[in-house]
Amino acid sequence: MGRTEMDVGADGVAVITIINPPVNSLSIDVLNSLKETYDQALRRDDVKAIVITGEKGKFSGGFDITAFGGIQGGKSQAPKPGYVAIEVLSDTVEAAKKPSVAAIDGLALGGGLEVAMSCHARISTPYAQLGLPELQLGIIPGFGGTQRLPRLVGLAKSLEMMLTSKPVKGEEALSLGLVDAVASPAELISTARRWALDILERRKPWVASLYKTDKLEPLGEAREILNFARAQARKQGPNLSHPLVCIDVIEEGIVSGPRAGLWKEAEAFQGLLHSDTCKSLVHIFFAQRSTTKVPGVTDRGLKPRRVKKVAILGGGLMGSGIATALIVSNYPVILKEVNENFLQAGISRVKANLQSRVKKGRMTQEKFEKTFSLLTGSLDYESFRDVDMVIEAVIENVSLKQQIFADLEKYCPPHCILASNTSTIDLNLIGQKTKSSDRIVGAHFFSPAHVMPLLEIVRTEKTSPQVIVDLLDIGKKIRKTPVVVGNCTGFAVNRMFFPYTQAAVLLAERGTDIYQIDRAITKFGMPMGPFRLCDLVGFGVGVATGKQYVEHFPERVYKSMLLSLMIEDKRVGEATRKGFYVYNDRRKASPDPEVKNYIEKARNMSGVSVDPKLTKLSDKEIIEMIFFPVVNEACRVYAEGIAVKAADLDIAGVMGMGFPAYRGGVMFWADSIGSKYICSRLEEWSNKYGGFFKPCAYLADKAARGALLSSPLDQGKSRL
Repeated sequence: MGRTEMDVGADGVAVITIINPPVNSLSIDVLNSLKETYDQALRRDDVKAIVITGEKGKFSGGFDITAFGGIQGGKSQAPKPGYVAIEVLSDTVEAAKKPSVAAIDGLALGGGLEVAMSCHARISTPYAQLGLPELQLGIIPGFGGTQRLPRLVGLAKSLEMMLTSKPVKGEEALSLGLVDAVASPAELISTARRWALDILERRKPWVASLYKTDKLEPLGEAREILNFARAQARKQGPNLSHPLVCIDVIEEGIVSGPRAGLWKEAEAFQGLLHSDTCKSLVHIFFAQRSTTKVPGVTDRGLKPRRVKKVAILGGGLMGSGIATALIVSNYPVILKEVNENFLQAGISRVKANLQSRVKKGRMTQEKFEKTFSLLTGSLDYESFRDVDMVIEAVIENVSLKQQIFADLEKYCPPHCILASNTSTIDLNLIGQKTKSSDRIVGAHFFSPAHVMPLLEIVRTEKTSPQVIVDLLDIGKKIRKTPVVVGNCTGFAVNRMFFPYTQAAVLLAERGTDIYQIDRAITKFGMPMGPFRLCDLVGFGVGVATGKQYVEHFPERVYKSMLLSLMIEDKRVGEATRKGFYVYNDRRKASPDPEVKNYIEKARNMSGVSVDPKLTKLSDKEIIEMIFFPVVNEACRVYAEGIAVKAADLDIAGVMGMGFPAYRGGVMFWADSIGSKYICSRLEEWSNKYGGFFKPCAYLADKAARGALLSSPLDQGKSRL
């Protein structure tokens, strides 16, 4: 159980320490203990002033998020509205007759910063992180942050910090007025003690931040800033209400006074805590942190081996992106190509990726030169003799990959991890000509590899647990979220989402407007609709991967000639400025009336006709007809054991395909709708439009029992 402890020094300063490892989160126990300890400090005659800090170099990471699940499910009681913000922080800490100073090291996030802001002064270490990231979880700051932060840093900066969830470091916090001084970790507590006594002696100001007004703009100007923030929030998250609620609560405090603002905050927090958005985002928060727990792999006590040097084969878009991700995280990289021209092109791509960071102010020129020096080019395997990992990122050609892996086995040391970035080809096939199946693994990055946050780690039955542990560690170090998946066509993300485009083409051939489909899917929260995505990826890739699915899942693939017909006319997507859309010089997409002719031809070749019902679908019906087949395939992936847990598929969809996090991922979203409804719709469409929509056995079974699709499955038992 978390707690607080008090130590009273000879100088009469009580140091109250928050203790709840690993980040001193504010559980209900900690908050109750803080109030009791504080009351005790106020009663004691030998206590003149108070310092609040956190154990082991961390002030507090905020309210204990694990408590949310219990509160949302009705299993545990939430603190009564206003208890923390008003009773504990405003009426006990801030209103106390003894001054208090927050001594901040490590982090003061969310509720942690709100506790610190209720003190009469704040001292921070230079690199401590201070912020209010609550909006990432679908809620707003609930312990007074919406009222105190604007009064300390000004309205515009406080809105930016809350709406973007971005923290500031101690040095910047000082320049903003969020903290009063900066001290080294060694001097932090002694500086805070002196400051508290100086407040008592009136040598330093005694400030109740809730009632500060010097940083607030006049009402008319404040309203303009708030309205601009509202417009931005609506534009960036049209399906989200909690950023707007946050702005309303801030406004209430400015218009009606901070006390009214605190009560409105308490009421809004309670409402948002039970919203679907909050439940979804809390689910994603925990799902993301649990992808590195793999039964039978990460519970064996294996330690990751040190990877000192990595080689990459292929300097195309993927290879250069992977090389960028590695050197930015200080891994020395050898980039191998087949000739000097290709090699220079690959090196130039990496250079351009880094220069883009410099341009955006995310990397200094000095750091750029140091990072770029970690990259070496090569045209042969001689320099591979001391590498710890190789990632193959060449074109999707089985015989070429087999030859490469046979060569790697000859040149690389026996401990070297042999990874492939293939997106569809069976790893057993790739490693067929080697005797190294225990160290062959998939390291599937998503394009652009230095930007996209997901890394699919693909294991075969023979991949050793040590290799998986090593890759999980590398994934973490290069700031990716790694998800361990099984070996099958398309692995997790591409396999789950292959019906996404196929469902869209099926609808188009039967009369649904393709631009209406893309609009509906974008409104739902996807970065782009299936047809715009096809253009971005390129039709060549679409046809090649489509063939893999036709070969492996012939009974449920929707076969269409649409892409092939367009390729014949040199329409291959954004690269040629003509696909389902036409593109101007600035790559802006516009609908193209000519596309109707190709759809007409494809329709005739498929032997289908326009269904009047499908020409006037609502957005809701389009979303269901596009995404329910994705849910169906996700169920198959789960039932086959390709994913360890349903939450891994949620993360894979969110981070690999841009499925909206505020809907909780594919499986979580499906459970919010219900297996019965999804199954009945799929059956109805299957009877009308064929086997593409047929519900799989796992989904049908769950629907018959009214069970959750994401319920845990017994290890070792058949999932069907």
